[in-house]
Amino acid sequence: MKSKGPELGNLSSRFFAFVQLKKLDIVRTGEIIPILDISASQERDLFRRLSDSGWILRLKRGVYLVPTRIPAGGKYGPGVALILKKLMEEEQGRYQICGPSAFNFYGLDDQIPSVTYLYNNRISGKRSIGSLAFQFIKVSDERLGAINAVLTRENREMVYSSKARTLMDAVYDWSRFNSLPRGYDWIKAEIRKEFKLASELIEVTVKYGNMATIRRIGYLLDTLVQKPKMINRLRSELSTSSSLIPWNPGRSSKGTINRKWGIIING
Repeated sequence: MKSKGPELGNLSSRFFAFVQLKKLDIVRTGEIIPILDISASQERDLFRRLSDSGWILRLKRGVYLVPTRIPAGGKYGPGVALILKKLMEEEQGRYQICGPSAFNFYGLDDQIPSVTYLYNNRISGKRSIGSLAFQFIKVSDERLGAINAVLTRENREMVYSSKARTLMDAVYDWSRFNSLPRGYDWIKAEIRKEFKLASELIEVTVKYGNMATIRRIGYLLDTLVQKPKMINRLRSELSTSSSLIPWNPGRSSKGTINRKWGIIING
């Protein structure tokens, strides 16, 4: 029970003795009141003190992530993988890491984001959990999928969007991720390295993209792949609309027109 960090008081020591005995990693408000024979206000104060000092982590309102052993130095750092696993279990939801976090994971972008971006079907908005920051992007169940589950060095699973899905989302969610036009360069580079990625990209675009994404990726692959049968998979999804969209949506809509894909080539 000894630690190099701050001294634990009697109530805190009893709390951790109970947690270790039961091998708990989650404790909820109300659970320890009868065990420790304390009041609700004493419990609130205990959780507040332990979370403020870093002994435990407030996962969400009324739910705390606790170490099965008191951490050296008194600071508990469970990491992104465990936090997301436990949070999504509590929310009965699913997630996949996306956007800038996935761009860096796949080596598309060398910038390491300070925030973990993730699609999920339960939570929306920016949230700090412990010392870590998360951007929760709530989407429908149908928009979750095309994943890549990887193991961390601690042997914990983290769920990323697949590489093809990540490339598609660089086009689909460009305004959120600020990922165009550089996303086009990522697609070109990755397909030149791994040609089978082109067909995977087509499938995720059809399943998870929208019409603008189909047009932009269709035009790009048409110039890159030179495989009519593959491209026809995207062509068959086009609407009959005669409206045009810009190739680079953040720039002036002036340029040559590609009628096949309904694209204004604006740089």
